[in-house]
Amino acid sequence: MGTALEKPEISSGKTPAVPQVNGRKKSVPAGLWVKCPDCPNVIFKKTLQENFSVCPKCSHHFVIGAWERVEILIDGETFEETDAHLRSTDPLRFKAAKSYTDKLAEDRKKSGLPEASVTGVGTLNGRRVALAVTDTRFIMGSMGSVVGEKFTRLAEKAEEEKIPLIAVCGSGGGARMYEGMLSLMQMAKTSAAIARLHNKHIPYISVLTHPTMGGVMASFASLGDIIMAEPKALIGFAGPRVIEQTIRQKLPEGFQTSEFLLEHGLIDMVVDRRVMKNKLSNILGYLS
Repeated sequence: MGTALEKPEISSGKTPAVPQVNGRKKSVPAGLWVKCPDCPNVIFKKTLQENFSVCPKCSHHFVIGAWERVEILIDGETFEETDAHLRSTDPLRFKAAKSYTDKLAEDRKKSGLPEASVTGVGTLNGRRVALAVTDTRFIMGSMGSVVGEKFTRLAEKAEEEKIPLIAVCGSGGGARMYEGMLSLMQMAKTSAAIARLHNKHIPYISVLTHPTMGGVMASFASLGDIIMAEPKALIGFAGPRVIEQTIRQKLPEGFQTSEFLLEHGLIDMVVDRRVMKNKLSNILGYLS
């Protein structure tokens, strides 16, 4: 498709002024304001949340969690989570500076999630869909046995119910090294599940977010009938520094960003998060 970025109607972006007493700024409790990494804007946290965690001034898309994605895309109170009971184990008894068991426990506590993905079914503007979301806060959203199994089961459910499948992909870790070949085989398993959807003419849409790398990008993230991406997301297999060190050449400016990949035909469109739900709804209407 190669369509340009669709920009939403953006609010004024005004944030509440820091209160003053006798001409001096009053101290503000920590955590109420967020500094945008792409511009000098300091954003009131509530304003940022109301704007889908997108900077009102420069449209920088902050990284958000899986359940925030579900809330943005799925109609209220319609989401039914699937396979929430699945948990990763330590089949290889992986040992390093930190054991895999310890890493799992640490990230479960940090993210509040049992695993790096949330899957389920719900309605998107009244249309029933299957939705899988990976969360970079849990071992960088990497794909282990459980992430692959949850995605595959959801694809099978979509096939059974004949409903579209949407995957919101974010992974800085690709296939999970702690599980070795058990993790790598998930690439083939998820790809096969998508092939079965394709054979049944059931739509699969992939939404790439920052970052989407490694084995996730090399499997289900890149296999959508339609591939969308958020602005300025890092997308690829190996990181740019690894590539530069390997080929010993300077990479083009913007290499591996959404906009670069759109220009070179790897993805179909770059879509602002604030209009993502309606864009998905429109596309599903065309595909149905």
